[in-house]
Amino acid sequence: MAWHVLITKPKFELKVAERLTDLHFEVCCPTRVEIRQWSDRKKKVTVPLLPSMVLINITDKERAEVFTVHGAVRYLFWLGKPAIVPSKEVTLLQDIADKKQQVLSTEKIGIGQEINLEEFGLTAKKGTVKYVSGNQCWVVLHNLGYVIKLKIK
Repeated sequence: MAWHVLITKPKFELKVAERLTDLHFEVCCPTRVEIRQWSDRKKKVTVPLLPSMVLINITDKERAEVFTVHGAVRYLFWLGKPAIVPSKEVTLLQDIADKKQQVLSTEKIGIGQEINLEEFGLTAKKGTVKYVSGNQCWVVLHNLGYVIKLKIK
């Protein structure tokens, strides 16, 4: 079994993940809480870390079964083959989501610097800093092709 990237309709990530879990698939849809402001109020909203994507641990034989779920569109392909996400990167995404606001370090982080994420309680070993701004940094997950924004002190 391997972790595949399932593309969903916009704003359907959580619904697709819930329905796939009900069908007994192993699914990863990490989320974060964001404060959204309207003209009359502020509200905490749960949003996915990966927009329009759900990670699913599935065999090649079961790949077609996910399209019975409303909102599932297609699989992500890379160089003509289904994109496979390493388990350690899926675990990293789950750790980031579980800890809500992950504080990495009080040291200065520079662009291009490779940082050891195990020191901060995450199971993934390394990430590369792409951009630093104020108290935030963007860490590259190379095999997934995504950048995750983390809050630092």
